[in-house]
Amino acid sequence: MRKILVLLLTTMILSTGFAFAGAYTGPVVNAKLASEEIEGDFMTVWANKFADHMKEWSDGKIQFEIYPYGTLGATGDINELAQMGVVQAVFSDYAWISAFVPQAQVLALNYIFPTEQVPQVLDWMMKNGKMMPLMTQHFANNGLVPAAIMFEGWQWLSTQKPVTSLDEFNGTKIRVMGSKLLVEDYKSYGASPTPMSYGEVYSGLQMGLIDGQVNPLFAIYSMKFFEVQKYLTQLKSEPFIGIPSFNKDFFDSLTPEAQAEIHKFWSEAVVPAGEWITARNASDLEKMKKEKPSLIVNTLDDATIAQFKAKAETVYPLYVEIGGEGAQEMLDTLRADVAAAKKALGLK
Repeated sequence: MRKILVLLLTTMILSTGFAFAGAYTGPVVNAKLASEEIEGDFMTVWANKFADHMKEWSDGKIQFEIYPYGTLGATGDINELAQMGVVQAVFSDYAWISAFVPQAQVLALNYIFPTEQVPQVLDWMMKNGKMMPLMTQHFANNGLVPAAIMFEGWQWLSTQKPVTSLDEFNGTKIRVMGSKLLVEDYKSYGASPTPMSYGEVYSGLQMGLIDGQVNPLFAIYSMKFFEVQKYLTQLKSEPFIGIPSFNKDFFDSLTPEAQAEIHKFWSEAVVPAGEWITARNASDLEKMKKEKPSLIVNTLDDATIAQFKAKAETVYPLYVEIGGEGAQEMLDTLRADVAAAKKALGLK
């Protein structure tokens, strides 16, 4: 009877794709992963899930120590540390990492993605599209290996004054992440954008150095930006996309099995992580409304969004100029992948 039970259990495990702990026979690996976000926010949470998975999969032989935002420097610093191999991995976003891989700025162009099912679109692109292999090539040329493109929610604009039209946005001093393309995006709307370190945003808003900033809802809540802002506005223009990446020399030093398991974890995490952050963002929005009842939340109407989109599209040629070698191919491939994903998923 015991033999039958063992045989049945073994069959179930193999059929569902799980491996026994201890299947990894490679060397011991102790690595550092720097996260762009604080403890409890998306990147750090999913970095910890990844570390736990690799530890369990390798029977404790592969361990990643996670360093939340601020423990190893600012957002630009940790990407440089990963490129240099001082840390072996970094969870960053499409904007900050563009200083090291300029082609990645294609993901910073506004109004490229549909307004629904973005995690599913990214998942389809990773598994069926042509952009991920192309992006991997550009990352490799700069000493990095991207593992996924992950949705962290839509970017929200927070401001001291209402923004319900292009005219009202005109001249507004907005903090954006460190990407030339993001600066151009918001300049096209008439705003006055300026890159600023994540840790400086609250004081910048508080002292009036900037009028507003752009971040996903969980960041606006966890960093308390809403405390010193009056309005939250959804432009439906820019999904915030995280890119877990590895130092190429480190990644190449791993066994093929470990490399495959890393890719497998992140590939399978795109949709559930997207669902997790969607629920988290909705919860954090309700918390902000409760903690600051005077906060005004607004989503632009379709006619106004169309005006913003027309302005954003004037920036697309600029990406080709500043996006580095192969930028036009990256843009064409991204747009083709998104169109194919929408068709496959039945999206408009």
